[in-house]
Amino acid sequence: MAEPVTVSTGAEVPSAPAVSVIMPAYNTAALIGEALDSVLAQTYTHFETIVINDGSPDTAQLEEALRPYRSRIVYIVQENRRAAGARNTGIRNARGKYLAFLDSDDCWLPENLAIQMKFLEQDPTLDMVYADASFMGEMWMGKTYMQACPSKGPVTVESLVVEDCQVCVSCTVARKQIIVKAGLFDESLARCDDYDMWLRVAHGGGKIMYHNKVLGKIRTGRAGSLGASDAKMIQAAALILTKLEKTLDVSPATRRLMQQRIARHNAYYEKAMAKEYLAKGDYDRAIASLAKANAVINSPKLRLILLGLRIAPGLLRARMVGRANR
Repeated sequence: MAEPVTVSTGAEVPSAPAVSVIMPAYNTAALIGEALDSVLAQTYTHFETIVINDGSPDTAQLEEALRPYRSRIVYIVQENRRAAGARNTGIRNARGKYLAFLDSDDCWLPENLAIQMKFLEQDPTLDMVYADASFMGEMWMGKTYMQACPSKGPVTVESLVVEDCQVCVSCTVARKQIIVKAGLFDESLARCDDYDMWLRVAHGGGKIMYHNKVLGKIRTGRAGSLGASDAKMIQAAALILTKLEKTLDVSPATRRLMQQRIARHNAYYEKAMAKEYLAKGDYDRAIASLAKANAVINSPKLRLILLGLRIAPGLLRARMVGRANR
């Protein structure tokens, strides 16, 4: 495992913080100032901020952007280990009893830590709490995370598997011990390492709650971000559930639920890939992917598109591209 190259602690960083803010940074030099301003504007002040430069190609610009903040942050430089590896480095260097996660292209409202910590300090059995956030970016402008990705009912392995509960990582605060107990973030995962973590926390008996107060702002649709490809995000969720279905000791009912969800994710991955193939004019691969998807989804719309692609000439196929992308 690669070790951090540089760890530097600013003169104004608290010596005994209650909360450690974990902020990975990769190609976000133009945005990280807004994120740090939102952290330093918190009404709750018993925290340290750990910024992990995860082998970012924009290091020169990033360090220039960080220069006004260096006295107030812990700054770590390491070889690239992706989001999970950056978060783990932050956790290993964290001195706080609690961990607050914030991606460096997102930001918080001033009362975020105060409200989240009130829940955790009032209930010693609570291990993790997450809140709602508004979206930045054209894709979901005017909506909140919980409007797009609702949470309902208690947070359990099963509700996380079927996505009845969906956690906003940039509005999450957890006890450090529960994250360590779960084994830290899985560095083999290129995407959705946070989803994998919440499943393992819940499986390990961690008590998780949420509330719908908007306490942050999260950015969507940024070029190069890990969430930029629908197909890859769906595939990542399927891979995570496949891994956990094999490694976690769960009930037969939960295992069946996981298997059903894996099949569903794989079908929607094929559907998403079919759209990409259609956009490239690769009709044979689009047909193959749509056929695999429809074997699980069984949609009249997909059957119609498949029929058109199989029998229609190029003009009709072009019309199908537009229909599939709607």
